[in-house]
Amino acid sequence: MFIVANRVPVASGWEEKFEQRFAQRAGQIDKQPGFVRMQILKPDSENTPYIVLTTWQDKASFESWVGSEDFKLAHSNPMPKDAFDGEGKLEMHEVVIDAESN
Repeated sequence: MFIVANRVPVASGWEEKFEQRFAQRAGQIDKQPGFVRMQILKPDSENTPYIVLTTWQDKASFESWVGSEDFKLAHSNPMPKDAFDGEGKLEMHEVVIDAESN
């Protein structure tokens, strides 16, 4: 599996709008081939970014989504720059160990 973590520093007062944008898009990304899961992690303390985690069957599935019309549509109307406290950071990881409770 392949996991992408997008760390997004949302400015104070913009949290609800940020969450609403993802809620409105729910059900879209899951139509993409190779998509497994999306999680939006809300920070529990100040000065900590939101984390948008997407899990894919493999890196090729993620790359196909990035080149898709759905990706272009999802990113065509960004929030204003003042909605963010700095630059985001994109991290990509290959899963080497995966443990779950039974």
